[in-house]
Amino acid sequence: MEPEGDHHRRECRSHKRRREVCDRHLSLIYIKANSYRLPLDFGMSNKLSSCLEAPGGVVSYVLHGNCYLNITNRCTLRCSFCPKFNGMWEVQGSTMRLRREPTADEILDAIGDPRRYSEIVFCGLGEPTLRLYTSLEIASRLRARGARVRINTDGLANLVYGRDVSPDLEDNVDALSISLNAQNEVLYNRHCRPKLAGAYGSLLDFARRARDFVPDVTLTAIDVLAGVDINACAGIAADIGVKFRRSVLDEVG
Repeated sequence: MEPEGDHHRRECRSHKRRREVCDRHLSLIYIKANSYRLPLDFGMSNKLSSCLEAPGGVVSYVLHGNCYLNITNRCTLRCSFCPKFNGMWEVQGSTMRLRREPTADEILDAIGDPRRYSEIVFCGLGEPTLRLYTSLEIASRLRARGARVRINTDGLANLVYGRDVSPDLEDNVDALSISLNAQNEVLYNRHCRPKLAGAYGSLLDFARRARDFVPDVTLTAIDVLAGVDINACAGIAADIGVKFRRSVLDEVG
């Protein structure tokens, strides 16, 4: 009979391989869908990072008593109001441009003791769910140490992965903040400029599904975007059965 410890280690290795394949598969799908090169997820292998240069840029930064994580510069949107698409890579004086994506261990090292913070927030100049399973590995390890974990997202993970990923968030993520930013698809496409078709509907569907697996789900909208009706956006959140928060442009929250 196989020792229990050996069996557990083999299962852990198998789970890690499946997660790495998912992240690699995402990168390949995303490159094909957008017809140009994007950096692969270097979070796939901590061993690989030992022969690479340092990530460069800021991996973690502290605001409002929270620790924010900048784990990728890739994104599924090209928002007209995003600073990086306007040549600005700084947040609160910190450079967010990464030479490569940090590994899970590097991200955890950058956090230190998570109990020092009210919340650990995946929020940088990029979409964290493009590294979903790296993010969930980190989140699981943080929550085991007593941390509260939030992911700030564009809500397009189901569209990118081609399946419903919301069940994977259960018991790993305490809160989701989903950028709505418009009360209809026309305005959403104008301001957020999604790279994949059907983004607005997918975002709303993700919010509906995620509420069954994440205790705290909030839709957000920036109130200075032309044509955007904040009250109408709040109404959408109410219809879905999630919270709503008005966002201020260039203010991290």
